[in-house]
Amino acid sequence: MAGQVVAYPLGQNLYLNITNQCTNNCLFCIRRTSEGVGYDLWLKQEPSPEEVLAAVQDPTSYREIVFCGYGEPLMRLEVVREVAEQLKKRGAQIRINTNGQANLVYQRNVVLELKDLVDAICISLNAQSADRYLEICRPIYGEKAYQAVLDFARCCVGQIPRVVLSVVEWPGVDVEKCREIARKLGTEFRLRRFSGTLKQV
Repeated sequence: MAGQVVAYPLGQNLYLNITNQCTNNCLFCIRRTSEGVGYDLWLKQEPSPEEVLAAVQDPTSYREIVFCGYGEPLMRLEVVREVAEQLKKRGAQIRINTNGQANLVYQRNVVLELKDLVDAICISLNAQSADRYLEICRPIYGEKAYQAVLDFARCCVGQIPRVVLSVVEWPGVDVEKCREIARKLGTEFRLRRFSGTLKQV
């Protein structure tokens, strides 16, 4: 649909905004800030795969093409798969930023459907325990969401070339415990700073 932002450049990456749906309602969500990421990412209508691909143009002019907008991209798994497949054929490096609840949403291991299409996946851990995650991220799946995130990360290791667990610097988040969780799972770790707003990475 014309007049909405489907793809937006930040730094050397191009970000794809394919949905506003999300299974979390995080306290720190960038959607809650007035500045956002500098683009109006609220969608009037979710874009089709063809519209997403048209918005990318030349994928090789970017370091990465990142599925990350104002929503959880894996809520539209089939669109992610179709677009990623086409972009890989055109030489793109593909990353997904996700809350890690896709296997819970679909009740199957969707990592197996992504492993040949995705170069990197960044999973938002955001807490050192289930109760803290529930308090900060407020998932619609309740207490079982946190374990689902950990299980999703385990599924990604060995299937996706690069797996990163990220946390937002937020009151009550024990960064070192989160870093240790990432180490035990065999993933990379990234701390995201919060100073009134979050920068997408």
